[in-house]
Amino acid sequence: MPPAADNGSAMGDGASAMDDGASAVGTDGPLVEDFGRRIGRAMGWPPIAGRLAGVLMLSPTPMTLSELQETLGASKGSTSEMTRLLIANGTVERVKVPGVRQAGYVWRDDAWSGCLQHQLAQTEQLLELAKSAQDRGVGMPEAQQARLRDMHTYYDFMVRQLRRLLDEYRQLHAG
Repeated sequence: MPPAADNGSAMGDGASAMDDGASAVGTDGPLVEDFGRRIGRAMGWPPIAGRLAGVLMLSPTPMTLSELQETLGASKGSTSEMTRLLIANGTVERVKVPGVRQAGYVWRDDAWSGCLQHQLAQTEQLLELAKSAQDRGVGMPEAQQARLRDMHTYYDFMVRQLRRLLDEYRQLHAG
């Protein structure tokens, strides 16, 4: 990602990121609403998180929490919580914008890799649970042991496949 200083002087001279990006972002448009419905639902996020993802993906400049709050018509608490959710999911990052007191938020250039990395990390945690449960379930009846084996087999398979997909996507993205 280019350094924040490459975003021009719009943020540095006290102007809002929205001054340059409102029309390009189309914050009141159907595209951001579509993100809210579709990405939100597919990822298991609240619709506001999907809308926030859409706004940041389409914004040409970093946006402060206040700007996001105003753009989305959401409370400060909700906007803050949703930015944390998107950061945790690997799609958004917090950046320092020269000349601006508040942190800015941007859609990561490698957001889809970040999203896949997040899914891999979650699945690795479930694989660890499956290993532990299988070890601890040794004395259980065969039906329960079979379920635990199936859980382990599934998550082992998923971790291997997600690692392969992440490597393949990173090569595709880099190329």
